[in-house]
Amino acid sequence: MTPSAARSVLYVRLPCWKIYPGGVVYVADHVHKQRPDISQRILDLALVAPAQRETVLQEHLRRLRPDIVAFSWRNMQSFGPHPEDDALGVVMNYDHSGSLRRRLIAVRDAVRIIGRYVADRRANFRWFRLARRTLPDSRIVVGGGAVSIFAAWVVRHCPTDTVVVVGDGEAAMVSIVDGFTAPMGEIWYKDESGGITHRDRTGTFDLRRLTAVDFPYIASIFPNFTDYLGGTIGVHTKRGCPFQCHFCLYNQIEGHRQRYREPAEVAREIETLNRDHGVREIWFTDAQFCSTQKSTRHVEQILDEMLARRLDVTWHGYLRLNHLTPALARKMWASGMGSVDLSFTGSQEMVDCLTLGYSLAQQMDAFRMLKANGHTDQKIKLYLPLNAPGETARTLRMTIDRIEELYALFGRDNVLPFIFFIGVQPGTPVEKLLISQGYLKPGYNPLTWNPFLIKRLLYNPPPLGPMIGRAYLEASARAGSAGDYVGRITMEILRRELDRVEVDKPAPVEAIAPAIAAE
Repeated sequence: MTPSAARSVLYVRLPCWKIYPGGVVYVADHVHKQRPDISQRILDLALVAPAQRETVLQEHLRRLRPDIVAFSWRNMQSFGPHPEDDALGVVMNYDHSGSLRRRLIAVRDAVRIIGRYVADRRANFRWFRLARRTLPDSRIVVGGGAVSIFAAWVVRHCPTDTVVVVGDGEAAMVSIVDGFTAPMGEIWYKDESGGITHRDRTGTFDLRRLTAVDFPYIASIFPNFTDYLGGTIGVHTKRGCPFQCHFCLYNQIEGHRQRYREPAEVAREIETLNRDHGVREIWFTDAQFCSTQKSTRHVEQILDEMLARRLDVTWHGYLRLNHLTPALARKMWASGMGSVDLSFTGSQEMVDCLTLGYSLAQQMDAFRMLKANGHTDQKIKLYLPLNAPGETARTLRMTIDRIEELYALFGRDNVLPFIFFIGVQPGTPVEKLLISQGYLKPGYNPLTWNPFLIKRLLYNPPPLGPMIGRAYLEASARAGSAGDYVGRITMEILRRELDRVEVDKPAPVEAIAPAIAAE
C-alpha cells in the first residue's frame, strides 16, 4: 500500500465467546473523532455462526473494499478464561478423579478443547491471508489483548504489509489511517518484501483525549451493537498498572504508569448507555478499578459524577481496597456497586510471595468498612490463586480461616470463593521463577499444542495440587444436590482434610490426596 491516507477501515473482531467488543469500539470512535471523513465498519465474527464466518468476511471484503482491514484478537491460549470450555474441570478430572470413566471423558474433552484452539488459531491466520488475496493493495492491521502478548510471534505468521499493534490502539490506528509515514505506539511491521521491524513505544496514549463514546455513530457502523445491550457493557476509566503481581501482564501491555480518563466523560458515557440504550450492567474494564491512592481519588470523582446524574446501573470491576474510606464505601454502594471482586489470599506470606503489594490486615479492615457502610446482600467474590508458588498447608489453612471470617461478616451465602490457578504467562516473574526451578524448560513454547505442557502452564503441582483437585471434584459432585456454591464446598473439604492431617501427625501433606480418594 502506498503511503497515502486511507479512506475506509473494516474492523473484524475475531471469534470468541459473546462479550462486548469494547476495545474495537474505543478505537473506531477515536478514529472517527480525529478523522471524521473516514468510512468505518465493524464486523463481529463472534456473532456469526462458525460455518458462515469465512463467507461473511469475504462478502464484507468484496463489498466494502476497505483500504485497511483491522483484526482484533482477544484470546490465544487454551487455558485462558472461557465460559464455553471448562478447561479447569477437564484438568481436574484427568489428574485427580478416581473414576476411570471421568478420566476418559476428560481426555475426550481435552482433545476437543485443544482441537478447537488449534482450529481457531489457524482460521484466524487463514482470514488474514484471505484479506490479503481479496484486497492485495490494502493494509492489514492486527491488535487486541492476545496480540499484545505474542506480537513477535504473530507478525511472523502474518501476510506482507501487516502492522501488529501492541497495547494502545487509538493513536497507532490514527497514524496508520494517515498513511503510516509517522507510526505511533508500539508496533511490529512485516513489509511488502517480508522483512520485519519493531518500533518500541516511546510514549503512551493520553487518555484525557478519550471522550465519551459517540454511541449513535457506533450503532451506525456496527449493526450488531444492539445485540450486546441486554448484557454487561465494558467501560474503561484508566490504563496502566504500577504493581508487579507475579502472574500478571497488565503492566507490560498497558505500561506501569496509570493514565486516567476525565471522570465527567466516563460518567457521560455510562449515562448515554443507561438512558438512551437501556443498559443496566456496567463492568469497569481497567486492570483494577481502584488501586493506588491517586486512582482511588479518581474513582471517587467518577462515582460523584454518577451519583449527580442519578444513574440506574449496577457496576462491577476488579478492586483493591488499600485506600478505602467510609465515605468512599458509601458512595460505592449508593452508585450501584453490585459486587466486590478482588484477588484474595489469606496470608501475608502469600501476598508477599505473589508481590501483590498490599497489607492483608488493611484489606480485612476494608471489608469491615464495606459492611459497616451500606452492604446489604451484594456478593463478595474472592478470586483465590490457590497453590501458587510458595503456598503451603499452613498458608492454605490461613486462607480458609480468613474466608470463614468473611462468612461471619457478610453472611455465608454472600461470599463466593472462586477457585483458580495461576496461568503461567510469558515474561512474568512467576514464569522466570518456574524456569529457574526447573518446572519449565528454558525456551519452552507458551503457545504449544502439547496437552501435557498446557496442563503445566495451569500451575497446580504436588503436594497440595492433588488435595485441592480432589476437593474441587468432590465439591462439584455435591454442589447441585446441596444447593450450594462449589467454591464454598471446596473450602470446607480442604478444611476437613487439613484438620485430618493435623490430627494424624506426622502424616505429610502428600498423604492427603489418597485420603480424599478413599472418601
